[in-house]
Amino acid sequence: MTATLTREPHRVGPLADRLNGILASAAVEEGHVEPVTGLELADARIPARYRRALADHPKVTVWADEITRAGRPGPGGPGIAEGPSLLIAGPTGTGKTYQAYSAIRRLLARGVRLRWEAITTADFHPRLRPRAGHDAERELQTLACCPLLFLDDLGAAKTSEWTEELTYRLINHRYEHMLPTLITTNLPTEQLRVALGDRVASRLAEMTERVILDGPDRRRRTAPVA
Repeated sequence: MTATLTREPHRVGPLADRLNGILASAAVEEGHVEPVTGLELADARIPARYRRALADHPKVTVWADEITRAGRPGPGGPGIAEGPSLLIAGPTGTGKTYQAYSAIRRLLARGVRLRWEAITTADFHPRLRPRAGHDAERELQTLACCPLLFLDDLGAAKTSEWTEELTYRLINHRYEHMLPTLITTNLPTEQLRVALGDRVASRLAEMTERVILDGPDRRRRTAPVA
C-alpha cells in the first residue's frame, strides 16, 4: 500500500521531524510529493535499532506470510484481518524484539494495509494508570482493538490484582476477536501461568503460535583475551 502525503503546517516532535524529512526527500518538483509506502511510514515509528530489521526466523516469516494471505482484499492491497498471534520467548538478548519488529516490517513490505501499535509491558500499566485529564479506558480500548498489537516483554513488570486485570482485559479482547498479536517474553512458557494468572495463560496457549529463541545475550561483548 502507498499513502499520498501532502504538505501540512510544520509539526514538532521526533516522529513529526522524521515524517517531515520523508516529505522533504520525496518531493520531486514544487507542489508534488511522491507516494510514501507504509513501510517507510512504519520506519518513522520503529525505534532506530530495529528500523532495518529483517525476519530471519522461519516461524516468524511463516506467521507473517499467513497473516498476509488472510488479509481482506482492497484496492490498496490486503488489509489486516483475523488471524493467529505469535509468542516469541527466550532469555534476555536473544533477539525477540528484533524478530517482532521484523515481522511488522515484513507485513508492510508485502503490501498489507496495516494499523498497528507497539508497547512494552513496563509502559503499558503506567500508561493506563488513572490520572487527571487522561482517559485510561479509551487508551485500553485503543490497544485492545488495534488490528495488530506488539506487546513487548510480557511478564517483566511487577504484578498486582490491578495489573493482572488490565492484562487480562487486553488479552481477552484480542483472544475473543482473533486479532493478531505479537508478544515477546523472557519467561519460559511454563512460568507464564504463575506470572500472568491462569486466565491469561490459558488464552495465550490457544491463541498463539510459539517461537523459542535461545543462545547467549547478544548485547554483551566479551573483552578480547590479552
